[in-house]
Amino acid sequence: MESQGAIVLFRRDLRLDDNAALGAACARGGPVVPCFVWSPEEDGSWAPGAAARWWLHHSLGALDASLGERGARLVIRRGPTREALEGLVEETGARAVYWSRSCEPARAAADVDLADALRAGGIETRSFAGALLAEPASVRKKDGSPYRVFTPFFRTFLARVRAGAPARPPREIPFPAAAPESLRREALELLPRVDWTAGLRAAWTPGEAGAATAWKRFLARAADKYAQARDVPGIAGTSRLSPHLHFGEISVRRMWRDAARRRKGAPAARAAGIDAYVRQLVWREFAHHVLWHFPRTPDDPLQIAFARFPWASAPAEREAWQRGRTGYPIVDAGMRELWATGWMHNRVRMIVASFLVKHLRVSWQEGARWFWDTLVDADLANNTFGWQWAAGCGADAAPYFRIFNPELQGRKFDPEGAYVRRWVPELAVLPARWIHAPWRAPAEALCAAGVELGRTYPAPIVEHAAARAGALAALAAMRKGSRQTGSGGGGSNGTPNALERRLAEMRPDS
Repeated sequence: MESQGAIVLFRRDLRLDDNAALGAACARGGPVVPCFVWSPEEDGSWAPGAAARWWLHHSLGALDASLGERGARLVIRRGPTREALEGLVEETGARAVYWSRSCEPARAAADVDLADALRAGGIETRSFAGALLAEPASVRKKDGSPYRVFTPFFRTFLARVRAGAPARPPREIPFPAAAPESLRREALELLPRVDWTAGLRAAWTPGEAGAATAWKRFLARAADKYAQARDVPGIAGTSRLSPHLHFGEISVRRMWRDAARRRKGAPAARAAGIDAYVRQLVWREFAHHVLWHFPRTPDDPLQIAFARFPWASAPAEREAWQRGRTGYPIVDAGMRELWATGWMHNRVRMIVASFLVKHLRVSWQEGARWFWDTLVDADLANNTFGWQWAAGCGADAAPYFRIFNPELQGRKFDPEGAYVRRWVPELAVLPARWIHAPWRAPAEALCAAGVELGRTYPAPIVEHAAARAGALAALAAMRKGSRQTGSGGGGSNGTPNALERRLAEMRPDS
């Protein structure tokens, strides 16, 4: 039995580049055992959804191949994590377990218990930052309280945070001579039994190499024009790096450094594009900041008055939204892109979310659950933040009374209908004048385009003005109920729960 080696627990840091846990294990001396433990039950009600599991399957394969190029392999086990690691320690004689810290509160609190259990058995444990540019609890107001508005958070973040230099991946990884047993990826059953993933396969290359290629392509082709192009879904104006970032296939510190280098000495137009992208990276940090300080927000509104909001029960309308059959082309295009590729353009995410929670008055929690199962980039912090923003009940949220008109949103951000034509092909021949409102088109235009409302393409399932009036009436009812019960609209989630108290007690070196 070999001894004095270290186990590196991979989770959402599925890369070799700038991986502090892996680097520390290699520098420690002795064999290094890269390990992945599949333990979805430890995520509670937020275990990875179907699209994310597809991505994870392929990302693990890419990670194993990269490790193989450096003399190692990925050892795969089933959870619970503690039992799996204790068994691997016993098998390999490893005396240390290293991992990258989770920025999700429940996982982070569980990691403290895991470290305590391993240390009680004489095992050294160390956790390392790596998912974010700053630890989610490290940027606070002067009084020590968390931020709930982005702009002051952004200013403080830029003033205080200094991202360190990213570390290069190890050239060689000393793997044990007697390789530990490992499950095959297929044994984890991450892939669907009925294969619906052709669109995902066509759209994505999971893994560190795919992330690096996407990042280089974005810097070379789109970064300079990002400020103008990022809201136009019909063009390739965004980086599409969100799933790679979620699974840790690319280092955000390397992205930050690369962006700074490209901006240095750049003309004003290029600098504006880079600045706009950097701002989006800080929005990601802000979403994790909010989740860390308000860990109940995946299920409960940050603004407690919205717990009383009179959401509607609209199963037929919700299903039409899920299938991209609402009769509003920009909404339907977004939902079909999501179903086909596991991803949706961010501007369109805002439009479809607003439509669900305001036109249909279906709760934001139901929308968040659908996105969680269908997005390859399903991230608890970002998904929660985005849906609470759309519903008007989160941090720095759009007011609920600000209701997107999907027709006008389509005309503004997809003026020629390129996005709609791609994802709603039954409208592809319709002139741009009518493509975002086919119900307004004259009969001859519909006939020439081969469109028959109610048969080849649905009529709108709700009328915008009536839906808007209903949403505002529901908001008024919520506010009236809040006044009668004395509950405010901008308070915290109430008395801290056990998880919040545990987070407050966590050691900074955990």
